[in-house]
Amino acid sequence: MTFQCLPPTEFAATCMCGCGEPHWGWGPHAPSSLLLLSLLCTAPLGLLGGETRQVSLEVIPCWPGLPQSLLHIRAVGANSTLHYVWSSLGPPAVVLVATNTPHSVLNVSWSRLLSPEPDGGLRVLPEDSVQFSSALIFTRLLEFDGTNTLDVAAEPLGKPYPPYSLAEFSWNNITDSLDPASLSATFQGHPVNDPTGAFANGSLAFKVQAFSSSGRPAQPPRLLHTADTCQLEVALVGASPRGNHSLFGLEVVTVGQRPECPSMREQHSIDDEYAPAVFQVDQLLWGSLPSGFMQWRPVAFSQKQRSRESALPCQASPLRPSLVYSLPQSPIVQAFFGSQSNFCSFNLTFGAPTGPGYWDQHYLSWSMLLGMGSPPVDALSPLILGIVAVALGAPGLLLLGGGLILLLRHKQHSEYQSIN
Repeated sequence: MTFQCLPPTEFAATCMCGCGEPHWGWGPHAPSSLLLLSLLCTAPLGLLGGETRQVSLEVIPCWPGLPQSLLHIRAVGANSTLHYVWSSLGPPAVVLVATNTPHSVLNVSWSRLLSPEPDGGLRVLPEDSVQFSSALIFTRLLEFDGTNTLDVAAEPLGKPYPPYSLAEFSWNNITDSLDPASLSATFQGHPVNDPTGAFANGSLAFKVQAFSSSGRPAQPPRLLHTADTCQLEVALVGASPRGNHSLFGLEVVTVGQRPECPSMREQHSIDDEYAPAVFQVDQLLWGSLPSGFMQWRPVAFSQKQRSRESALPCQASPLRPSLVYSLPQSPIVQAFFGSQSNFCSFNLTFGAPTGPGYWDQHYLSWSMLLGMGSPPVDALSPLILGIVAVALGAPGLLLLGGGLILLLRHKQHSEYQSIN
């Protein structure tokens, strides 16, 4: 009996099991063997060897005297290229582009990008190679007074304070945090005008990390990543809340050229091995697969050492169409998509009025994956596969051993004849 895993395509991996012609009868243990084989074929892409890409991080040089604020992640496959363009010009934003050639390149015109009309300042060439494009903008940091709120699913979560517009933050020079070894960089910022001094000792950080192959981070929520994805970790550290039990959130805007909003889906599981007590993965999907996706577990953390004790619930509101003039503008989004774009927005809120919260250590972190192609799917880990194999194999071995013993005893008895 053999199993074969087909090599993945650029956007999706497929696993197929087949049985060769056996030289013996299946016997009584065939169902267990087939079940074990089917379990092996549900192993994650990282276990069975997924596609790798040549991944590079590049800071696009800006004009002298201006902070470096444009990060380009380029992931080159056998016959496709994925481009992630992150920027802190205006609010933090990312443009996603997938092409059908390994030779596509990013073209930036700083004179247009920094002008009042940045249309055409950001392009991926050749333009006819683009198969998918979209964008995300992180427009506002939200804060609610959760003191008298009992329902964690309430909308909004208590009295809202005036939001922090992330377009009015001052961000660091991205070259200071660039780490080519881990394929990561961090945008860190604070409000330009902070009359209350809430961010005197605090900051909001967006850490971006790319991957050249499949795997999982060491710390929860341990989302399965592939070479088609990058990870964003948002961390609010040291900022003074405006209430004793403040709950925080993010306003997220999706950008596309289709009139309809992306769809939001929930995937449930009976397995919480990688994120204890979390049995759900949320996904935002652009159109039919393969296209683009955003994936996260509905959990945040109130301590750097992420554990079940510091886990906070994460709630996502429904997507709703948004008017462009009501949103902080992103120069890179307008530079790539122009003015003919459709915007949808939703809120992510972290925490509950009771239990652990930001107020414990003035710390909040949340992670998500952003990618193009088919979203990674959690499956059984090697540990679980080993346990299942033992559970299925032990009864079979006992039956086989018992059968052999009975056969030997019967053979020995038949060799002796009566002397009468």
